[in-house]
Amino acid sequence: MAAGLGLGFLAVLVIVLWISSPYPDSGPGGALHLAAGLWLLAHGTDLVRYETLSGVPAPVGMTPLLLVALPVLLMRRAARLGSACGDGSDGDEVLPASAVFSAVTCGYLAVGSLATVYAAGGPMPADPLSAAWHVPLVAVLAAAGGVWVAKGRPLGPLPEWVPKGVRRAVARPRYALALRSGAAGALVLLGGGVLLVGASLAWHGAEVQGTFLALTGVWSGRFAVLLLALALIPNAMVWGAAYALGPGFALGAGATVTPLGFEGSAALPLPRFPLLSALPPQGPGSPVTWAVGVIPVAAGLAVGWLAVRRAREVSYGETALTAGLGSMVCGLLTAGLAGAASGPLGSRELARFGPVWWQAGGAAAAWTLAVAVPLAVAVHAWRNRPAAGTGPGDEWHAPGTRELRWETLRRAAGAPLVPDRAPVAAPAPVPPVPPVRPQPQPNPVPVPEPDPEPEPDPVPTPIPDPVPATPVAPPVLPVSGARVLSRRRPPL
Repeated sequence: MAAGLGLGFLAVLVIVLWISSPYPDSGPGGALHLAAGLWLLAHGTDLVRYETLSGVPAPVGMTPLLLVALPVLLMRRAARLGSACGDGSDGDEVLPASAVFSAVTCGYLAVGSLATVYAAGGPMPADPLSAAWHVPLVAVLAAAGGVWVAKGRPLGPLPEWVPKGVRRAVARPRYALALRSGAAGALVLLGGGVLLVGASLAWHGAEVQGTFLALTGVWSGRFAVLLLALALIPNAMVWGAAYALGPGFALGAGATVTPLGFEGSAALPLPRFPLLSALPPQGPGSPVTWAVGVIPVAAGLAVGWLAVRRAREVSYGETALTAGLGSMVCGLLTAGLAGAASGPLGSRELARFGPVWWQAGGAAAAWTLAVAVPLAVAVHAWRNRPAAGTGPGDEWHAPGTRELRWETLRRAAGAPLVPDRAPVAAPAPVPPVPPVRPQPQPNPVPVPEPDPEPEPDPVPTPIPDPVPATPVAPPVLPVSGARVLSRRRPPL
């Protein structure tokens, strides 16, 4: 299901572009073969282009990372829905995770084998050896992620066949902190790569626009170039991160772009492509290119800050070790992304295209290690500093000392220092009292009612004499504007 949806989506896209193209090179069969090849390329499989000017087959091994999201999301969704089908809600059988994983993976690999055979008859067939391990790798990882999400993301202990020492070591909190801090450092590097790519595209806007318009003059061709450029944006992010780390990226044999300079590309015929038009100018670097060093420094700060635990009993060595492990995780993630974002685009000069994975990973680990370990130790010391008002001889009242003394006394005693309260006996249960049934009452003896007494004659009520109505004086209206004369004194 997932493989069919992915192949169908790419087939529809390629057929639409083939129909709208004014100069189609082949029929619909060639377009469908190309769609199968692009589906395999989305898994990282190398394609081979035989129709070259020199006659030498040219491999195409650079995978657009945005295209990888198509099979990964579809495969993950298929595994998640397969695990949710038998949840036991309607009385059906609950499917185990291994059964769902095996069923989804085997079906996907069967479709992948057929697609490899079908793409062999197209203009860009897939390398069988490359497809033999790239397609299963993507299928296994995506299916495992889908089943894990469907089962509630369990984080239980490792299996029993793992050595006991390894299981104890992995259960420590330092490894979870190292994974989190290393992933944060890799995200900071990718964010810096996005900023570099966006700034370079804006700075070389005229060159990028001219290259885009010069590639083709029809709207279908420009739409295809735009889609390819968008699919390569994640690759450009990784290239920008490798550029900020120092090793840079290769643009063929003998041409390398680093912050220190862009050299060795005088005789290199670079392909005309909008993203390649945003490269820095040839020659030595400048203070503007050297300023990209703030990106790996920011990644090291992120690793060091997140590697500090908030517990007071953690030592400085434990904090430094956690920061070092986070730097190693950041280096491994960067190396994997650099390897996935690079690959050959041809033969001879274009055999090397993109960052070298081990150089990018080593530079990321070195940068973050140099910044993260001192920062983590400093943050740990700041958080555990003595409280205000405590001198050098007042360690008894320092923060955290009371907790450490209490823990030491508890371990020395071997039992809780506060004795447990004696258990209170539960009250004896009171037997239930049976309900009292009401006794039937005998029928009462009827008593004759006395005769009613005759009512006396009503006495007439006297009518009072009418009272004459008192005349009511009319209300006195206030007079405005009257002058009050003063009272004269009588003559003596």
